[in-house]
Amino acid sequence: MKRYSFSNIMLWAGLLFIYLPMVILVIYSFNGSKLVTVWGGWSVKWYAGLLDNSQLMGAVMRSIEIAFYTAIAAVALGTLAAFVLTRIPRFKGRTLFGGLVTAPLVMPEVITGLSLLLLFVAMAQIIGWPAERGVLTIWIAHTTFCSAYVAVVVSSRLRELDLSIEEAAMDLGAKPWKVFFLITIPMIAPSLAAGGMMSFALSLDDLVLASFVSGPGSTTLPMEVFSAVRMGVKPEINAVASLVLLSVSLFTFFAWYFSRRAEERRKRAIQQAMAEEAVSWQQKAA
Repeated sequence: MKRYSFSNIMLWAGLLFIYLPMVILVIYSFNGSKLVTVWGGWSVKWYAGLLDNSQLMGAVMRSIEIAFYTAIAAVALGTLAAFVLTRIPRFKGRTLFGGLVTAPLVMPEVITGLSLLLLFVAMAQIIGWPAERGVLTIWIAHTTFCSAYVAVVVSSRLRELDLSIEEAAMDLGAKPWKVFFLITIPMIAPSLAAGGMMSFALSLDDLVLASFVSGPGSTTLPMEVFSAVRMGVKPEINAVASLVLLSVSLFTFFAWYFSRRAEERRKRAIQQAMAEEAVSWQQKAA
């Protein structure tokens, strides 16, 4: 008789606690009743109704657009910050710079959102920009928040790199910028991808910052869902959430699949190179 340990029981309990609500949400997105708590048979009318709900679909596309640009900007800024913190050990104000980079990780989002709101209002009064709060201000706020996460992820990877490879390339005449783009970037590519995906998810999920720095016509999906939930969950919300879950699941699966294939190709290439080297040594010995 198979015995279940306490750790296995807690593992399955934790997985059920996390994923069971998602399964229930997907099931009720096919509910034919207008009341989300009353089952009225299987139906896909709420998915078809999304095509006519321009306000909700506009919020979805706006959130995806902001999250995409946030991921790009956060990876660029976070990588530069991580490179400075790891490759320049001593410079004036290093402690202050490191604290400013990681401050969004520990600062409450309410404080960050209020600070950015006051900043945008002051800038609009002094220099006239931004003239109004909207998609641009949300993108700036999300980039500020997500860059800290990217900096932490990339910094941990940069500290593990073997500097001898970069030094060898510079000894052979490569310029520092060429070493950075052709050697350093490929070696830290997994951490860049992880930081980009994390930034995309954080931006797509953010409600607090967007609520502070948004304006008319710039409602994001979390804001739309939050305002709709206060008056009761609508079936369209379940349908949108199910589509988001499907998209994230497919993206995660394909990312895992292609990374696994790339790792297998890399292992085969290493084995082939080792085999060819062994054959050459045998030929030389003979």
